[in-house]
Amino acid sequence: MPPAAERIDTAPTLAPAPDDAATDRVDSFAGRALGSALRLFVRSPAASSAAAGSAAEAWDAVCTEFEAVDLALSRFRDDSELTALNRVAGTGGVAQVSWRLRETIAAMDRARRITGGRFDATMALDLERLGEIGARLRPGTLLDGASAAADRPRPVIAPAVPLDSGGLGKGLALRWAARRALATLPSTAGLLLDAGGDVLVAGVPPVAGWRVGIEDPVAGPEPDTQPIAVVEVHDGALATSSIRVRHWTSPDGRAVHHLLDPRTREPARTGLLAVTVAGPDAAWAEVWTKALFLAGRASIADEARARGLAAWWVAEDGCLGMTPAARERSAWVAESRLG
Repeated sequence: MPPAAERIDTAPTLAPAPDDAATDRVDSFAGRALGSALRLFVRSPAASSAAAGSAAEAWDAVCTEFEAVDLALSRFRDDSELTALNRVAGTGGVAQVSWRLRETIAAMDRARRITGGRFDATMALDLERLGEIGARLRPGTLLDGASAAADRPRPVIAPAVPLDSGGLGKGLALRWAARRALATLPSTAGLLLDAGGDVLVAGVPPVAGWRVGIEDPVAGPEPDTQPIAVVEVHDGALATSSIRVRHWTSPDGRAVHHLLDPRTREPARTGLLAVTVAGPDAAWAEVWTKALFLAGRASIADEARARGLAAWWVAEDGCLGMTPAARERSAWVAESRLG
């Protein structure tokens, strides 16, 4: 289902820097996609006469791309490509899939290798065992290049076990949607695209960058809750993995969440509540949030610094940590929470 296009007037934690308010026009749109909120902010020079029209075209492009991604990558849709592929997992057969799912499978494999196995997309059945039920994985037939795989379907070998596109899929959706949206805008414009708290910035930003609040995983659900840090983003992406929202009670009565440890196939208990990473690409920022979450409180600082990552994390006791690269990008942090 495509996200509903609904214009909004304000954004509590996402806004151009105040110094640019007199010279910039910002058009804002909101809807839902991939199970979370979807928002687009388009910055144009105030004098641009075509700003409103091009911003609306950009929003249409974003909605179209997210609808296509949902149809290709959703684990929760009976009619998605991924569900059809998962239904024949382990058969050794060949399925016809579109370029979106092919690129996603390739990214899954590369992420697994680069992170030493900490990123693992093969835990769909473990999520189901723990109570997060997706589309029914009833026996099915191989895709034949029908509507779900209409974009030049090509064959891939069915995986050994069902796959979960997860946060990587959302990161890829941000990458692809921003690219399509930017193509509709004049060269002087820029955009910020937010999907459930993962953000991608492209084009010409405000002079002082876009200001993005990092959600405090310890805070309550009130809409005016203070972020734990505010980051100035001029380009690239900001992704967060957190156990604040996606958690539930398993069939055996345990409190569980979606960030699973590939070594145990169980929810990871690493001393962390949330990890945020800034980087040039939304999909890879998402991958590193998962890998650093599994590194745990004892190792996250050393690994993130060694890799040169701008990373922020919140431990179970509410303390905030960050790398030097993250500190340089931060316009404000909750100093009382540093530890």
